[in-house]
Amino acid sequence: MNLRTKKAKLATCTVGALSAAALAVSAAPASANTAYGCGYPQVCFYKTQSNWDARQWTAAYKDVTSYYQNLSSGAYGSFSVFNSRNDDGALLHYTNGGLVCANPNTIVYNNSWVVDKIRIMDDPNCGGMGA
Repeated sequence: MNLRTKKAKLATCTVGALSAAALAVSAAPASANTAYGCGYPQVCFYKTQSNWDARQWTAAYKDVTSYYQNLSSGAYGSFSVFNSRNDDGALLHYTNGGLVCANPNTIVYNNSWVVDKIRIMDDPNCGGMGA
Protein backbone atom coordinates (compact mmCIF):
# COMPACT_ATOMS: atom_id res chain seq x y z
CA MET A 1 0.00 0.00 0.00
CA ASN A 2 1.45 3.35 -0.93
CA LEU A 3 1.40 6.49 1.26
CA ARG A 4 -1.48 8.13 -0.64
CA THR A 5 -3.71 5.04 -0.13
CA LYS A 6 -2.83 4.88 3.58
CA LYS A 7 -3.74 8.56 4.04
CA ALA A 8 -7.03 8.11 2.20
CA LYS A 9 -7.98 5.09 4.35
CA LEU A 10 -6.98 6.94 7.53
CA ALA A 11 -9.09 9.96 6.54
CA THR A 12 -12.08 7.72 5.77
CA CYS A 13 -11.76 5.94 9.13
CA THR A 14 -11.43 9.24 11.00
CA VAL A 15 -14.50 10.76 9.33
CA GLY A 16 -16.48 7.57 9.96
CA ALA A 17 -15.48 7.48 13.63
CA LEU A 18 -16.33 11.15 14.13
CA SER A 19 -19.72 10.67 12.45
CA ALA A 20 -20.49 7.69 14.70
CA ALA A 21 -19.45 9.66 17.79
CA ALA A 22 -21.63 12.61 16.79
CA LEU A 23 -24.56 10.27 16.17
CA ALA A 24 -24.11 8.61 19.56
CA VAL A 25 -24.06 11.96 21.35
CA SER A 26 -27.09 13.34 19.54
CA ALA A 27 -29.06 10.13 20.05
CA ALA A 28 -28.58 10.09 23.84
CA PRO A 29 -31.82 10.82 25.70
CA ALA A 30 -32.06 14.04 27.65
CA SER A 31 -31.94 13.47 31.38
CA ALA A 32 -34.39 15.26 33.66
CA ASN A 33 -33.24 17.15 36.69
CA THR A 34 -33.55 15.48 40.05
CA ALA A 35 -33.40 16.84 43.57
CA TYR A 36 -33.34 14.92 46.82
CA GLY A 37 -33.33 11.70 44.77
CA CYS A 38 -36.74 12.61 43.32
CA GLY A 39 -37.02 12.61 39.54
CA TYR A 40 -39.11 15.15 37.65
CA PRO A 41 -42.17 15.27 37.51
CA GLN A 42 -42.89 13.38 40.72
CA VAL A 43 -44.05 14.11 44.22
CA CYS A 44 -41.82 11.94 46.39
CA PHE A 45 -42.48 10.70 49.91
CA TYR A 46 -39.76 9.82 52.39
CA LYS A 47 -41.15 7.53 55.10
CA THR A 48 -38.48 8.25 57.73
CA GLN A 49 -35.84 10.84 58.43
CA SER A 50 -33.25 8.20 57.50
CA ASN A 51 -34.89 7.86 54.05
CA TRP A 52 -34.82 11.65 53.70
CA ASP A 53 -31.19 11.92 54.79
CA ALA A 54 -30.22 9.19 52.31
CA ARG A 55 -32.33 10.82 49.54
CA GLN A 56 -34.20 7.53 49.07
CA TRP A 57 -37.90 8.08 48.48
CA THR A 58 -40.27 5.33 49.52
CA ALA A 59 -43.21 6.27 47.27
CA ALA A 60 -43.81 8.68 44.39
CA TYR A 61 -46.89 10.04 42.62
CA LYS A 62 -47.12 11.93 39.34
CA ASP A 63 -50.70 11.94 38.04
CA VAL A 64 -52.73 15.16 38.08
CA THR A 65 -56.21 14.20 39.35
CA SER A 66 -59.50 15.84 40.26
CA TYR A 67 -59.69 13.73 43.43
CA TYR A 68 -57.52 12.63 46.33
CA GLN A 69 -55.44 9.50 45.93
CA ASN A 70 -55.07 7.33 49.03
CA LEU A 71 -51.43 6.83 49.85
CA SER A 72 -49.58 3.53 49.74
CA SER A 73 -47.90 2.22 52.87
CA GLY A 74 -44.61 3.70 51.60
CA ALA A 75 -46.10 7.20 51.69
CA TYR A 76 -48.72 7.11 54.46
CA GLY A 77 -47.47 8.96 57.54
CA SER A 78 -44.20 9.96 55.85
CA PHE A 79 -41.57 12.17 57.45
CA SER A 80 -41.28 14.50 54.44
CA VAL A 81 -42.57 15.15 50.92
CA PHE A 82 -40.79 16.81 47.99
CA ASN A 83 -42.69 18.15 44.97
CA SER A 84 -40.27 18.10 42.01
CA ARG A 85 -42.88 19.44 39.59
CA ASN A 86 -42.38 22.89 38.09
CA ASP A 87 -45.98 24.05 37.62
CA ASP A 88 -48.24 21.80 39.71
CA GLY A 89 -49.06 21.93 43.39
CA ALA A 90 -49.56 18.82 45.50
CA LEU A 91 -52.35 19.14 48.04
CA LEU A 92 -51.54 16.96 51.03
CA HIS A 93 -54.40 15.76 53.23
CA TYR A 94 -53.80 14.74 56.84
CA THR A 95 -55.71 12.42 59.17
CA ASN A 96 -56.57 15.41 61.40
CA GLY A 97 -58.34 17.09 58.45
CA GLY A 98 -55.50 19.53 57.80
CA LEU A 99 -54.39 20.48 54.31
CA VAL A 100 -51.00 21.70 53.11
CA CYS A 101 -50.05 22.69 49.58
CA ALA A 102 -46.62 21.48 48.51
CA ASN A 103 -45.85 24.15 45.94
CA PRO A 104 -43.56 23.31 43.00
CA ASN A 105 -40.00 22.42 44.03
CA THR A 106 -40.92 22.57 47.72
CA ILE A 107 -40.19 20.32 50.69
CA VAL A 108 -42.85 19.68 53.33
CA TYR A 109 -41.86 18.27 56.71
CA ASN A 110 -44.91 16.61 58.21
CA ASN A 111 -43.76 16.72 61.85
CA SER A 112 -46.42 14.99 63.98
CA TRP A 113 -49.15 15.24 61.32
CA VAL A 114 -49.99 12.02 59.47
CA VAL A 115 -50.37 12.50 55.71
CA ASP A 116 -52.88 10.07 54.21
CA LYS A 117 -53.90 11.43 50.78
CA ILE A 118 -52.56 13.49 47.88
CA ARG A 119 -54.10 15.44 45.05
CA ILE A 120 -51.74 16.79 42.40
CA MET A 121 -53.33 19.86 40.87
CA ASP A 122 -52.71 21.82 37.68
CA ASP A 123 -52.18 24.89 39.85
CA PRO A 124 -48.94 25.76 41.67
CA ASN A 125 -50.91 27.07 44.66
CA CYS A 126 -53.40 24.20 44.89
CA GLY A 127 -56.28 26.52 44.06
CA GLY A 128 -55.61 28.54 47.21
CA MET A 129 -56.37 25.50 49.39
CA GLY A 130 -54.12 24.45 52.24
CA ALA A 131 -51.86 27.49 52.11
